[in-house]
Amino acid sequence: MISVTRDDFDVNAVIDRARRPDMGALVTFLGVVRDDGVEVMELEAYEGVAVRELTEIRDEAFAKYPIGSVDVIHRIGNLRVGENILLIVVGAGHRKEAFDACEYILERIKQSVPIWKKEIGKDGSERWVPGEASGGDA
Repeated sequence: MISVTRDDFDVNAVIDRARRPDMGALVTFLGVVRDDGVEVMELEAYEGVAVRELTEIRDEAFAKYPIGSVDVIHRIGNLRVGENILLIVVGAGHRKEAFDACEYILERIKQSVPIWKKEIGKDGSERWVPGEASGGDA
């Protein structure tokens, strides 16, 4: 599953859908809005291109690593501290391949997916997160 959505997601439901008897490892990355003076994080995307890029990244991961499944959900909209931003679930026969593929997917998302973050501080200040396409740590 590849998704860019305004809706929250059920992490456990995504993990349960990824379970298969041939996979000994399910590695997850869950990015959340952290409390570092931020009241709201506003995420914007060029949705059609973002979904296409996420699909290409998933396909690259399948080509580079011996993995069995990849799910990526990236939220957009106004998110508060503690809310989910990004979920990556990678299934593989062994943990190393799943970890390596998950890290690859995360780094590629940050490089090329057109999703931008603006932090709105508790004092009302606004700051676009500089850096790569998805920016920040999540």
